[in-house]
Amino acid sequence: MKKTLLTITAILAIGISLNAQEFLEKSEVHGSFETDGMFYQADNDLGITDSLLNGKNFGFNAFADIIYTLGDFSAGFRYEAYAPPIAGFDSRLEGQGFPYLWATYATEKYSFTVGNFYEQFGNGLVLRTYQEWTLGYDNSINGVRIIAKPVKGVILKGVYGTQRFFWNKWDKNGRGIVKGMDAELNFNDVFASMTDSWLSLTLGGSAVSKYQVDNDPSLKLPQNVGAFAGRFNVGVGKFNFTSEYAQKINDPSAINNYIYKNGQGFILTGSYSTAGLGLFAMFKRYDNMSYKSDQSVSGNALDINYLPALTEDHIYMLASMYPYATQANGEIGFQFQVNYKIPKDTWIGGKYGTGLSINFSQINDIDKQKANDTAGIDQRGTLGYKSEFFKFGKVIFNRDLTIGINRKFNKNLKGIFTFINQEYNQDVVLGHTGEPNVLANIAVVDMTYKFTSKKALRGELQGLWTKEDKQDWAALLLEYTVSPHWFFSVADQYNYGNDIEANRLHYYTGSFGYTYQTTRIAVTYGRQREGVVCVGGVCRQVPASNGFSITLSSNF
Repeated sequence: MKKTLLTITAILAIGISLNAQEFLEKSEVHGSFETDGMFYQADNDLGITDSLLNGKNFGFNAFADIIYTLGDFSAGFRYEAYAPPIAGFDSRLEGQGFPYLWATYATEKYSFTVGNFYEQFGNGLVLRTYQEWTLGYDNSINGVRIIAKPVKGVILKGVYGTQRFFWNKWDKNGRGIVKGMDAELNFNDVFASMTDSWLSLTLGGSAVSKYQVDNDPSLKLPQNVGAFAGRFNVGVGKFNFTSEYAQKINDPSAINNYIYKNGQGFILTGSYSTAGLGLFAMFKRYDNMSYKSDQSVSGNALDINYLPALTEDHIYMLASMYPYATQANGEIGFQFQVNYKIPKDTWIGGKYGTGLSINFSQINDIDKQKANDTAGIDQRGTLGYKSEFFKFGKVIFNRDLTIGINRKFNKNLKGIFTFINQEYNQDVVLGHTGEPNVLANIAVVDMTYKFTSKKALRGELQGLWTKEDKQDWAALLLEYTVSPHWFFSVADQYNYGNDIEANRLHYYTGSFGYTYQTTRIAVTYGRQREGVVCVGGVCRQVPASNGFSITLSSNF
């Protein structure tokens, strides 16, 4: 409430200095909102009773963002309500209020923010705060941020504050204080001689510190944990290379079983692009890089940094059944992708040309050896382990080969054909202790036929074949759209190959939606299979459910 009053006072103070007419003419208010509701019903086949939400059969998530601007000044707030949260969201979200309040004064060279804000340094290896509504994730900082651009091509940032932790108020003996600085230099903007150069170069560096009171009765924990990173971006003609290396001092926590080993993070990417051809390669290594403002917290909360994922981000129903979650305690891997456009008016390319993409990625554990002869690997209160930087461990966490073909057959018909071969470590990623890796082949045919410029029918036929986990699946989707307003769809996922006959279930859904300008409403009825939802390597578990859902969103 105090933050709200301060924001209103600031707006009124500026208004007094202007006449009423100027105030109204220069003021702008924008915003957006979304409400997601789910009505749950019992389903004996899924083993669901009315206890899915602790006896409640309705889940409700909603937010409204309001932004006010007047010249160089802007301010806003976000209202959120979870009454209670939809199944699969953290139960600690239940409640309502204004978790995000802010005010900013920004000119061409300087920006000053008080209140809540999101920020990212480089790739996020030492600092990234953001919100992902579909995950129920928000690690915003509440404090002060300063951004300076003293000359063209130079950006300086400083942040100070504490992170959001559901609805909990900050306490000096609880989660810590985050402080950070970042600097970036674009040589092509700073030096006139490089303005039209064949070489582009950007350098950056970051320093972040977390201060948290040591309340552990059995271990002496560092109260200040620092992390540092350096990065570059180099462009040479059609080639581009980026890299970032981060180092974090020892940070014993619930995530790493309270070991005292330093952390490291490294990302290197390279790309080449020309007409009809694109190449991309990436290597990454994370070693003990969980960095939270409270070392006792596990799960999706209070992350100071972000560890970018490297795997293909699948969108189809069955292709996304086994999504990968980044393993902060240690992973090493690489990714390679080729995009090629087969020329049109050729036998293979056809009249319109054919798109071909191949993506391969593999992630292993890092090689861990005993740090000394007296302690085991990852033993609490020790250095944990030692590891060679470029050596791959023997355990595969995820391996993915995706081949895609995109072709337009005529002016009305086009198709996307996808084949995926995947190995997935459900023991490590999902915590299914002792379960073998899933070896799966997945095929998707996605066809769209346009009847007119505004009416189209899209169909998906999918198959997933594996001997592990729940065995074979088939899926079908039909979606009819009347642009720009209506859509109707039906879908079914059938676990026909399950070894347990009673579990050979259909997960059917039917939905429709209407869009008017910037407002959209969608209604869905059916079953939700149990699984995992991931965005960028950050995941949440979704329980099986049955019922109605409705989503209403708009912006203005």
